[in-house]
This record gives sequence, C-alpha cells and structure tokens, in this order.
Amino acid sequence: MKKTLLGATGVLAMCAGLLTAHAEEDAPALQDVVRVTSARVADETELAVSPEVMPLEGADVTRLIARTPGAARIGNGELSGQMQYRGLFGERLNLRVDGQRFGSGGPNLMDPAFHYAPSPLVRYLVIDRGVSPVSEGPGLAGGADAVFKRVDFSDSEEAVLGYDLMAGYRSVDNSVATGGVLGASTDSWRFNLLGSFEEGEDYEFADGEVAGSEFTRAVYGLSAGVRQGAHELSLDVRRHEAGPAGTPPFPMDIRYFDTDFAKLGYAGSFDGFDVAAHLNYASVEHAMNNFDMRPAPAMASLREALAFADTRAGDVSVSFDAFNGELELGVDGELKEHSVRIINPANSDFLVTSIPDAEQERYGVFAEWEGALGLFESQLGVRIDQHSDDAGQVTLGSALPMGPQMLAMAFNAADHGWDDTTVDAVARFWTPENNGLSWRMTLARKTNTPGYLHRYGWMPLNASGGLADGNIYVGDLNIETETAWIAEAGFDYRTTNAYIRPTIFYRQIDDYIQGVPFDDTVGVIDSTQEMIANMNGDPTPLRFANVDARLYGLDFDYGYDFEGPLRLDGVFSYVRGERRDIDDNLYRISPPSLSAALTWQEASWSGSFEVRGVAEQDEVSETNSEEPSDGYVLLNLFADWQVSDRVHLSFGIENLADEIYLDHLSGYNRNAASDVAVGERLPGAGRSAFVRIGIVS
Repeated sequence: MKKTLLGATGVLAMCAGLLTAHAEEDAPALQDVVRVTSARVADETELAVSPEVMPLEGADVTRLIARTPGAARIGNGELSGQMQYRGLFGERLNLRVDGQRFGSGGPNLMDPAFHYAPSPLVRYLVIDRGVSPVSEGPGLAGGADAVFKRVDFSDSEEAVLGYDLMAGYRSVDNSVATGGVLGASTDSWRFNLLGSFEEGEDYEFADGEVAGSEFTRAVYGLSAGVRQGAHELSLDVRRHEAGPAGTPPFPMDIRYFDTDFAKLGYAGSFDGFDVAAHLNYASVEHAMNNFDMRPAPAMASLREALAFADTRAGDVSVSFDAFNGELELGVDGELKEHSVRIINPANSDFLVTSIPDAEQERYGVFAEWEGALGLFESQLGVRIDQHSDDAGQVTLGSALPMGPQMLAMAFNAADHGWDDTTVDAVARFWTPENNGLSWRMTLARKTNTPGYLHRYGWMPLNASGGLADGNIYVGDLNIETETAWIAEAGFDYRTTNAYIRPTIFYRQIDDYIQGVPFDDTVGVIDSTQEMIANMNGDPTPLRFANVDARLYGLDFDYGYDFEGPLRLDGVFSYVRGERRDIDDNLYRISPPSLSAALTWQEASWSGSFEVRGVAEQDEVSETNSEEPSDGYVLLNLFADWQVSDRVHLSFGIENLADEIYLDHLSGYNRNAASDVAVGERLPGAGRSAFVRIGIVS
C-alpha cells in the first residue's frame, strides 16, 4: 500500500501548544501530522508524533491546526471555526473528516468541515503540506483530514478490549468535553462504539462576556471492520447533533445541526496490485434564527432559515509498481444537493426559497505516481473532473413584496444549468536527506468550482459562505471556475540539536471568486437588488464575481535542544493576499505571527512557557469594508504528566496576563446583548485554566 511520507513532524514539542517539527524523521514532509491524543496506533513509524498531547483551547480542532506553519483559524463561533491555510479558507481547501468529503449544510458555512470533528473523537490531524495530492480529490491548494479514533485490529485470536477516553474542563466558558471510543477486536475483526458530548457557556474576556457564544454538541456512532488475509471491509456510522450554538459574527445563530454520516470501505491486496474503494453518505438538516440567542427583533423581522444538504460519493483506486515507483489510478464522484428556505415563524405567508434545490455533480479520474527521478524523490499527479450544476424553481410566500417577486420570476426564467471540465496537476520534488539537509519544491495547477451560493444566490441576503463581513451578497449564474498556479520551495534542515523547515510560496489565482460592487453606480439605488439590500440595511450590496488575485509568503517551524532537559520550539507564518485587477487586498488574511515555547522535559512530565506574538494587520480589503487590527502578545503556561502507561494528564493557563486582544480573523459582533458593541470586532478569550485527562488501553 502507499507509504505516507512525513517530515520532521509538524507537531508541538509538548503541550506547550506550538505544533512544530521534531527533528526525528528521515524523509522530507509531504504532510504534517498533529497528534491529538495519546492513543497507540498500529504503525508508529508512520505518524512518529512525539509528544502526544495538545492544549485544551476549546471545542474546535481548527485551534490546533492554526498552530502549524502557514495555518490560522477564522473565528465565526466556537463550533464554526474555519481553517485558513496560506491565505485560503472555506471550500477552497480540500478538507475531510475521517477521509470523507461532504457538502456543508449552512449557506453561511456555520458547519465548516471540522465542525464535524469534535476533539474527544479525533485521533490525529493530517495536513497536506502546501497542496493536496490529486488522489485526495479537487481543491484549490492544501487540505487536511481529521482522522477519528477507533479500536484497531489486534494480534490475538482472542477478543481484546480497547478504549481511548478523555474528559476535560475549561474555565473561560465553563465548558466540558468528554468522549472517546470503547470496543474490542481480534486479528480478524474489530468493533467499537464512539461518542462525545461538549457544552459551554458564553466566554469571558477582561471587560465582560461575549453573549451568544455558548454551544452544545453531541456525537455517537460505531466503527467496525473485518479482515481476511489481505482483504479488509470497514463500516463507519455516526450521528451528529449540534446546537443551540452561538455565532455572534452572523445575523443568526445555530438552532440545530442534525447530521448523519455513513462510510463503507474496502481495501485489498492482490498479486501485484492493491485496491481501495469507498461509498460515502452525509445528510445535514440545519436550522438557524435571529431570536433564540440574541434580542429578538420586531415580529415582522423574525427570521428562521431551514437548510438541507445531502452528499453521495464514491471512489475506487488501484495501485501497483510501475516506472521504478508506485502508480495509483482512480475514479471518484460525488453528488451534492442543497436547499434553503427562510420563514417568519410569526407569519405563515412569509416564505423565501433562497436556494431552490441546487445540485452539484462531479465525476473525476486521476493518476498519481510516486518514486525516484534522478536525484529527486517525487510525486506526480494529474486529475480531470467533469462538473455540472443545476437548480430548481424559486417559490415565494404571498407576504413577499413586488421586488422579490420580480427577482424570483427572472431567476425562474433563466437557464440554471452549468458544466465545466477542470484539470489539476501536481509535481512535488524533494532530495533525500544529506548531512541533515533536504531540499523540496512544488509546482501545481489547482482548480475550484463555485459554490452553490456563488451561482444560485438570487436574493440579496446576508449569506456569504462564511465571510461574515456584514455585507449583503447576490450570486451570478455566469460565475466561472477558479484556477491557481502554485510554486513553492523550501528545505528541511536538522542537526543533533536544531531544526528549521522554511517554505516560500506564490499562488496566482485567475477568476478568484470575490464580492465586488453590484454595479458601477455604487450608492445609487437604481436596481431591484439594491432596493432590497437597502431595505435590509446595506445600500451598497456586493455580488460574487471573478477577479484576479495572488497570495505569497513565508512560513517555517524551528527548534533547538539545549544541553539537559530544556528545549525551544516555535512557528512563524506570513502571508500576503492582493487583488491583481485593482489596488486592493484580499479579505480576512491572517497577520504575521511568531510563537516560541520553552519546555522543560523530564521522563514522565514536562512544563512549558509559551509566547505568541501577532503583528498588526493593516493590509485590509476596502471592498469588504474590512477594519485593520492591532498586534498583541499572549503568554501561556502548560504542563503534562504521564501518570502511567494508561493515564495521561495535561493542564495549563492560557492568556496568562488576561490580555484584551482582537484576533484579526474573528468576525464583527452582531449580538446586541453582548458586552461587545454591535459592529466591533470580537475579542479573544480572557485568562483561562484547563485540565484534561486521557485514559487508553
């Protein structure tokens, strides 16, 4: 089977919270791996993550990902955080949960991919370093996979009990998190139940509370597998129930997400080749409103949105030795269906079908080869995908005035069909390590098709696909596919005591999807769309359109082992995002950051002091009315104790100085009950103590 290549692992040198590269591996990285628990895995050489603990910063695993080079977290709510990687976020990234791709249920992306990856159930996080391989599916650049815990096959014919459980508490929001897996296995079958429960109250900062930031989430399911010789069949099923949960940067909060997942997998080895196949299903039911978790508006302005998303997907691939390496050939496909209805619970005649039964189909083929080319090891891949989109007819209630009725008629009369063929290509090269040094380079062409909201958002609404910039948006039936041309270069260098892994990157993106002024007469209300937007508080709405953009930057992780038990580890990230067609910046780009943790490591315990500095961000998007932000410095203390082979304890204090700081990637508050003024950027959490215990078999 294909070997997973990891570099000097992209993992925190301990619970100090910095995810860094430990200088222990012998191959340059194609992936970074973040180990979330201390659970044992079948192939420790594949993951090679040490130590095996992370800080408890909250329910969202994107907080852990944000500590890797080039990554950041977009804070749209405790359960709605998005991963940003080298300036890109949302559906541009190739994100998977336990290997499964699926469509978000919310038009405001209140359920980004890792909303469905509660930390008590996540075993480790795999980050595609730089760009995702074509074998993992389409996507504009990098990606990540949150791999769940499970009870693995054992080496015994007799059933062996297995478990990986955790429980934790965090003071800043009085939150609890507990869960894990429990089951049994032999050398021919495995079975485990899984479950987690998390809840928290409004989080605090030095000047008060952020109202409407509480959350609740529960997940339960099972994982099973049978193995006969070189053949394995697996089944994973789970139910995800989230909400109520606050999203202060959005005009509504989560009432519920009820989501079902199912995945059937096969892996087998034959004489000379290996086969892998999967069938996936995900079904999301979602409700959000503007009155349960924030001050209710007048009766006429009460709103609740009901959204649905179904994803059916499958793939099959075969890999075999070829051309002095390994060649993998595969086919895959997915069908996503989305619909959104907006109602007024106090008026049965108010109904807006804002997304009318949108369908997105994709069928793809790929080839990926990995092997030696002269002085270089390499991974070469190409993918071709056929896409087609369509949508149904809009229906409106009788309470809707003439303006929306006219737009609905125009949309219904238009041709909703669209199709395109995309081509992705990736070439990654690296040299074998020589005297501690390995050079690497990546060239890629990657594509991303528009989301259903970009194309079928016919009604001017505050739905932005997670941008949370406060603007009202309109879609465009003629919007085109994004195409990125990517170049990256760097090296991994390590000695007995030190390591550093810098990467410089450049991404030129043609037809980048961005909000632009609705027409050339900005501020002049001379269209039906502008009239409706003005009635809803935005006289200058934006429409999704294709522009030209570029992203470039530098990131690295580094470390040094002093004589004795003392060690230093850190991460630096810088990315710049610009429009190429006009003089403006891209929206919501993370500011430069540098972190360093000094760790005292003993055989069974360790302690760390972390300093994290974030620079100001004044390269902001005028188009998106983005405000600049000031820099800040945070101090953290963490400790870790391996009580026994089975029991692990971690604890610490975050934001030790109780600093009031404004994370540039946090949204602007829209909950009037908060101690934060409406329209002001949301502050980060105040001083917080946490404790977590893990128990493994």
